[in-house]
Parts: sequence; C-alpha cells; structure tokens
Amino acid sequence: MGASAGNKRAVRIAVIFGAVLAMATATVSPASAAAPPGYNDVLDVWPTAVDVADCRPGDQVETGIQGEVPLADRKSGRSTKGYNCNIDLIGQFQGQGAGIVSATYGHCSYTGSSFPTNFLGPNPGVQVIDVSDPANPRMTDVLSEPAMVGGTWESLKVNKERGLLVGTGVGILEGAGYISVYDIATDCAHPRLLNTGAGSQLSMPIPITTHEGDFSPDGNTYWATGIAPGYVSAIDITDPRDPMVVWSGVTGVEAHGLGFSPDGNTMYLSNLLGLTMIDVSAVQNRRPRTIVPDLMPHVGEKLWADGQITQHSIYVTYDGQPHVFSVDEGGSGGVKLFDAARSTNLQQRNAVKLAINLPENANRWAQSTTANGAFGYDAHYCSVDRPVDPTAMACGWIQSGVRVFDISDPDHFAEIAYFNPPAQTGKNWQLSNSLHALLGSIAAPPIIGTLAVARAVLQGDSPVDGIINDQSRLVGGDLSADWCLSPPEFHGDQLWVTCMDNGFMALALDPAVYPVP
Repeated sequence: MGASAGNKRAVRIAVIFGAVLAMATATVSPASAAAPPGYNDVLDVWPTAVDVADCRPGDQVETGIQGEVPLADRKSGRSTKGYNCNIDLIGQFQGQGAGIVSATYGHCSYTGSSFPTNFLGPNPGVQVIDVSDPANPRMTDVLSEPAMVGGTWESLKVNKERGLLVGTGVGILEGAGYISVYDIATDCAHPRLLNTGAGSQLSMPIPITTHEGDFSPDGNTYWATGIAPGYVSAIDITDPRDPMVVWSGVTGVEAHGLGFSPDGNTMYLSNLLGLTMIDVSAVQNRRPRTIVPDLMPHVGEKLWADGQITQHSIYVTYDGQPHVFSVDEGGSGGVKLFDAARSTNLQQRNAVKLAINLPENANRWAQSTTANGAFGYDAHYCSVDRPVDPTAMACGWIQSGVRVFDISDPDHFAEIAYFNPPAQTGKNWQLSNSLHALLGSIAAPPIIGTLAVARAVLQGDSPVDGIINDQSRLVGGDLSADWCLSPPEFHGDQLWVTCMDNGFMALALDPAVYPVP
C-alpha cells in the first residue's frame, strides 16, 4: 500500500524543518582542524567511512552498503535472519527484551528496564543474567525497587573497583527521586540492595532528576543527569547505604552522558551539539558526606554540526597522551576522537563512521529506516577493550547492530567485525521490556536523523530518490531491524551486549580479528 499524500507532506515538512535547523547550526564560530586537510571540525561533516571488514566464508554478510539493512531485505524478510561478520552468537537470553542500556560485571549481566511497558511482562524490573556458561545464560534474579521498575534508561552502571551497581528511575525520558545501590561484589548473580531507605523507598525520594548517570572513577560519587534543562546532581555514595546529594546545578541546555579524566577532576559532559568540559575537583576531592557549595566552572566547550544529541564519552590515552572518544546518537555523527591534551581546547583527530552515515548515502539512510521508529543508523554507546593504548572499540550502532573497530592506530580506524541480530518482526507484544517494540514503534519515521538528511539534500550531496516510498508512514513501526543501543562490553574475546528486541547476547569474536593482530 503506497504512502498517503498526508504522510508525504509530513515527511517533507520534517525535512524542511531539519533544513532550517541545519542552517542554524552553521552559525557557530569555526575552529582549527587537524585532518583531513582543510576540515573544519565545527562546521564540516566528516567525509569518509572506516575500512570495511574482511568477512569469513559462510558469514551472513550485509547485502547493502556498510551498516545498512536495505529496504528490500526488510520487505522480503531477509532481515529476520540477521547479519554477521567475524562474530558468532554463543548464547542468548531474550526474555521480554531489553531497555536502553545494560551493564555487566564478573560473570553477570544486568538488563535495563523500560517503563511502563515492563509491567506487561512476567518479570518487571532489572533482570539479572548469570553468564557463567555463555552458551546458556540464565536469569537468576529480578531487581524490583522503584528505580529498577521505573525504567532505568541510560542510568544503569557498574563500578568494578567497588563492586557496585546503580540505577535510577527515569520513567519516560526524564524522571526524579529514585536511586538504588547494590552490592554485586559478594554475589553478582544475586545483587544485595544497600540503600534500603532513601532513594529506594517510594516514600523517600532524594532531590535528583534522572535520565542518565555514571560513576566517578573512584566509585565514591554517582553523577545523575536530567536531560533538560541540563540539571546535574552529584550523589555521595561513600556510604552506599545512604546516598546523599552533595552538589547540584544547571550546566546548560542539555545534560546527557558523562566521561571523566582518570583522577575524576574533569568531567566531559555531553550536550545537544558537543561536549562541555567542567572542573568538578571540588566534588571529587570533598570530605565524605559533605555538601559542596562551590560552583563547578566550565573550562572548555567543543561544539559541532556533524551529529547531534551527543551521548557519552570515553577517556583513553595513546602513547601517554590523553584523548576522548565522543559518541553522537543522532545526525550520523558517528564517534569522534579528540586530542584532549588541553581540555580547554579539544582538537578532533579522527572519526568512526559507516558508509550508511555519509552524506552521499542520506537517501538510502532515510529510505530503509522509513518505518522502524525514531532512531536510524546511529552510534549510541561504545566501550573499549582497555583505556591505555586501546586496540578495539565495540559500539551499539542502533539499526546497524553491534560494530567492532580496530582503533590501535588513532590516525587510521578500520571495522573488523559486526553482528546485526535477527529482526523480531511481528513480535511487538511479546517484547514488553523492549522500548523499541512498543513505545518506540508508535511513531514510524526516523525523526532523529532528520537534520543530517536535510543537510545532505540541501547541499546537493544526496538525491531525494526513495526517501518517501511504499513503506513510509507516520504511525506503527515495523520492527524490521533491532535497535542496539547498549555498549557491547569486552569479556576476553567475547562481547556481552543487549539489543532491545533480542535481549542479552554473548558474542564470540573470531581470533583472526581479535585480539587485534
């Protein structure tokens, strides 16, 4: 059945709106750039994709360009078989699907929750998965405190040094008040709630807003961010039985994901169009359980037009020199690498993009994602195999699945493997904990990619052919590809990850590609 005239008008309006916003972002003052020659890391779009992976005979390789699930595969059902290159599925626990971000520790994984739909299934809350036998992962517990059933969004994080798991209740997009802290060092398969009072009791909220969050490197502070209007809270968990807010403030228009220098003194706070570097040393070096009255000074700002809704950052060093990877969850911005020798003036050194993210392929991007919900082919959360001289990075690239890159040379990145799990088409109501399957499929078009598509069309980089097609509609996502938003985490030569529709998966990297030769 063809797209209606009303749908076509709506899509055109979205493109025009995105075009206006795209032109507005071009008013930012330019900054110097290192590579490629002449590249302006504020205004320009990174022009190249990483090298494609050399797959094994017998792999179920992508049939389109790098990162694409073609429209033909979605219509024919080919996407329900999935795609793999140099990665094999070892074991899976699908359950009722997964929330946005999950976490792992030891031999366990913790599946994020989606509110309110997780209540439609048999196990509402954060599901604890024992992966002692990766071929047969099994659920051993369900965490059901208010924060855990309230939708953990991007807040569910682990601090390995202290053996703590923390999540906050976000609801839909933004929440307030609830946080739970668990001991997972004693028995990761059966987390023990530590804060049985404030933050965990429905009648005892604490003064925080919630969307995302993360630990300081030493694990003594959990930083909670409420995405709008840029509200950030520092929660002292030196005594995890009694979390205490010691600082809070508005940092800008949006406060999203976090990254830190190893000493915890500098925060790399993701915002709508880049990174804000904040000196948080007053919080980091406070006396335990002491209110911090100081302002947290902004020491730097890095903005760009190539990608929007910056998600989170990862601090690494190459040859002893500080660098930061930053991920954009919208606008085909991919993952950027910045030289962070001076946090007051980050300089882009390189970027990771797939072919489907390039401006000349914007029409293909829009065509194939036309009816699978708000997110398209964008990076969301990544992890590296080690923070010092990292060799590999694995990312949840939403509809492009799990992508793995050789990052051993900071000036030359290459893809070495990918795994895009089978589409769960038609299983919406079986996946009550998948944000994609239910709430995420109410609106069909990939609206978060509108800016990049509009800019590519306006600048003549991409034709409009196929952007509107016989699958285009405003309501009712088709689940023709999974959404992989959680960071795939390295466990030796395995990756443990959740994708929204497929749930938890243990993946094995082929030894020919990892460890990186």
